[in-house]
Amino acid sequence: MDLTLIFTDYTIRNVTLGALVLGIVSGTLSAFAVLRKQSLLGDAMSHAALPGIVIAFLLTGQRSLPVLLFGAMIAGWLGTLFMLLVTSQTRIKQDAAQGVVLAVFFGFGMALLSWVLRQNNAQHAGLDSFLFGKAAATVASDVRVMAIIGLIVLALVALFWKEFKLISFDHGYATTLGLPVGRLDVLLTTLIVVVVVVGLQMVGVVLMSAMLVAPGVAARQWTNRFGLMVVLSAGFGALAGVGGALISSFEARLPTGPVIVLFVSAIVAVSLLFAPQRGIVWEAVQRYRSARRLREAAVLEMLYGMAIQHGDPLHPHSLASLRAGLSREGVRYTLDHLEANGMVKQTENGWALTPEGVAKARQFLRASEGEQAHRYSAEVLS
Repeated sequence: MDLTLIFTDYTIRNVTLGALVLGIVSGTLSAFAVLRKQSLLGDAMSHAALPGIVIAFLLTGQRSLPVLLFGAMIAGWLGTLFMLLVTSQTRIKQDAAQGVVLAVFFGFGMALLSWVLRQNNAQHAGLDSFLFGKAAATVASDVRVMAIIGLIVLALVALFWKEFKLISFDHGYATTLGLPVGRLDVLLTTLIVVVVVVGLQMVGVVLMSAMLVAPGVAARQWTNRFGLMVVLSAGFGALAGVGGALISSFEARLPTGPVIVLFVSAIVAVSLLFAPQRGIVWEAVQRYRSARRLREAAVLEMLYGMAIQHGDPLHPHSLASLRAGLSREGVRYTLDHLEANGMVKQTENGWALTPEGVAKARQFLRASEGEQAHRYSAEVLS
């Protein structure tokens, strides 16, 4: 893999830069979409953009990217307004409205696309590439268009940062403050539509929804701070875009759009497994450590309680008596671990606490007595 081709090869450079722009912009909006529980909105809007692409071609007879993307934006925006109108004026839930928009617009778009492709007109060649994307066809002018649109989106997010953040977390409070919540909702949703339009050339209408969901989902696993989540989401999107573009460029017959989606899916998988606080592996390790601490506390308390009955906290006891008193597995393993930490020692007569173990056992007992007293007080007061 020769990375210098990024700077010397025209096609690879354009594809990489376009994927970078897509990753940053989609990742930024992905954080808002995930927190606003609008993860399926990107799916609906990307599919709704298809008839706009075809109609723009039929009206202008041109296959230039700006013209087709403008048609896609108009169709996606109309689909968004239709969805908002349905949810605000009827009892239909948002997920059902998104499903209606997706099915109706995409079905209409596929019917138009099939009709156009059957015509004897060479100009329509390549229109079907918008279904799954055709990043290799990206030229420098396309990258410039994507970059300009991306900068406008990011500038609007920065300008309305506080307002977007507020309506994402507390819609009702934003209304009481007198903010134009309805207009802000439309603006933020419109920006999501614009991001969908930016990604059509790279990943297509079918896969674009992943770029509006996956980066935000991955970033949410790593932090509880919204600002950091947005930065991480944009970073994950950029990493997926560039990584997927490079892999597809250096390996034969690998389509860029699907590879980018697979790359960002891998980022989500790693985040779900290994992110602190929320990762599956991290939680499993924490549960194991918690269970081990409970076993250690039980063994120390048992040893201390039995030793006190003999008038000597350092009095040893056999492994069999400990197992009988605790009636739980892993006693020997716990004793070995405690011995390694200097809490217990093995003697000729069995296992005994060390002075450090006695202090630790007393600490556990005081904590346990405090918890029992707290629970008793709560029960009395209730």
